[in-house]
Amino acid sequence: MKWFLPTMAVLFLSACSAQTEAVYTVDELVADDALLARIIVQCRNNPGELSDTPNCRNAEAADGKLRLERMRQSLGG
Repeated sequence: MKWFLPTMAVLFLSACSAQTEAVYTVDELVADDALLARIIVQCRNNPGELSDTPNCRNAEAADGKLRLERMRQSLGG
């Protein structure tokens, strides 16, 4: 019984915590141009808070990967 109240308090507090944003992989962002553009805009509009988040790092990596692919295609490779 002495564990009941602390357990319920933890469950209650975890249910009320803020929802976290889904973390997208580089491949998911490369496949979805609209999602990539949205995340890059968010990250560049608020770099102080968002620059070190997984989504911002993955979006920058996906953007770099897409740029390299476009350069390779334009050079005929």
